[in-house]
Amino acid sequence: MQASLEQLSQIIVFSGLETADKVNLQPYTQVQRYRKGEIILHESDRLPAKLYAVVSGSIQVTKTAITGKETILRALTAGEIFAAPALLGNGISPATVTAESDCEILTVERDTLLKAIGQNPEIALRMLMVFNSRIQQLHETVHGLVSERAIVRLARLIQYFATESGTNSSPQGECLKVKLSYYRMARSSGITYEECVRLIKSLKSVIAYRRGGTIIIVDAEKLDAIASSTIPPEHIK
Repeated sequence: MQASLEQLSQIIVFSGLETADKVNLQPYTQVQRYRKGEIILHESDRLPAKLYAVVSGSIQVTKTAITGKETILRALTAGEIFAAPALLGNGISPATVTAESDCEILTVERDTLLKAIGQNPEIALRMLMVFNSRIQQLHETVHGLVSERAIVRLARLIQYFATESGTNSSPQGECLKVKLSYYRMARSSGITYEECVRLIKSLKSVIAYRRGGTIIIVDAEKLDAIASSTIPPEHIK
């Protein structure tokens, strides 16, 4: 189905467009619904020349190594764009995109998008800011996998989701709004499931983990100290 003006307004790169510009984009848009767990794009798929964006729900982007090990690259929520190679690269999906929850995905044909950019260069600037941020994040991830201890990467991952998804105050501390299962944290940090369980248990004075992936930051200062490598994890009590 065609995107509504409200749905177009939810996408980061289109939020500043005039109503008339959104109306011009509408005939070249499409919104498709996906169920939780459904594959949206397979790694190595040939992608149509379109912009992809999340209208509602959330998606997960994963990469599988030659060894078969799967790594979670990022999770994206409503308003975010993805699958940059469809617009700027070779048109081959570099990763697998899966619906993390029931979601709606909006696409806009590239030729129409380029025309809109010609009329409003702010769209291109916003896209560049998004892609630049992700390149920096990828650089930090790769650097961490090479040089940082697993517990440091895990602490930074928890801090990242606390910042990106937000927290709710509770008597015990700050509770992350997003659920982080052992599996998800392990795949996002480049460690094994077993190692993730062990490290989370070693951080019981810093974070509280509850069944289902609920994480509460009990001591934000200690978590920050671990993430910045200013105190050894063996000194945590």
